[in-house]
Amino acid sequence: MTFEYLTQCQFPPLAEPYDSALREAVAHILLRFQPVGIIASGTIIRGNPGPSSDLDVYVIHQDTFRQRIQRLFNGVPAEIFVNSPQTVRGYFEDEHRNARPITAHMLTTGFVVLNRDPVVARLRQEAQDYLDTPPNPTVEQLRWFRYLIGSQYEDARDVADKDPVTASIILRQAVYEMLRYRFRLANRFLPRDKDLLGGLDELDATLAELARSFYGTTNIKLQLDYAAQIAERTVRVTGFFEWESEAEKV
Repeated sequence: MTFEYLTQCQFPPLAEPYDSALREAVAHILLRFQPVGIIASGTIIRGNPGPSSDLDVYVIHQDTFRQRIQRLFNGVPAEIFVNSPQTVRGYFEDEHRNARPITAHMLTTGFVVLNRDPVVARLRQEAQDYLDTPPNPTVEQLRWFRYLIGSQYEDARDVADKDPVTASIILRQAVYEMLRYRFRLANRFLPRDKDLLGGLDELDATLAELARSFYGTTNIKLQLDYAAQIAERTVRVTGFFEWESEAEKV
């Protein structure tokens, strides 16, 4: 059965060692699982790998378990995600709510290696539908993010004089969330960390420059100054502010 499934597979044109790695990964999957679909994704498949890029291989099966596997194939790291259609749909919903549609992106941009069931095409269409729908955060959600970020920023200022190293750690976390908040405010999906500044260049070039200045200095006074400017362009709070949540039945 493994050989029969293997003959049904299609492989993208990849250079070595990636071509052999993907074929080994697929053979490994077919020995262990009964997939109805296999989708290879990631920068290797898209043709722009970096030094540490890995293969992302999404396996769709009709069984009732999910599993994640990390292995080396032909010296290439690979992450294998094994899920049922029901689980995949749960990821679509949760990740869209959190503005990080990772699964939807993998399924739409990936290469279909094996397709043995109409559910594969349906999942890919559903994934595209999620990507075409902005995250639409509520006012309450945005307010909650502002509260958390403002609290972090306030904590950093509280300890800046007596413990500048701790202040810097907290401040870096706060600024990171401020930058992500800018995407939420623009009703955009959150980019990957390695694409964060590049996305900001396109969304808010001034903010991107401030972020580079902030992360480019170790001087806590300068960090505080840049953070204040970044806060002004994003969350517009630097600590405590008055607000209340909606009444919620418990």
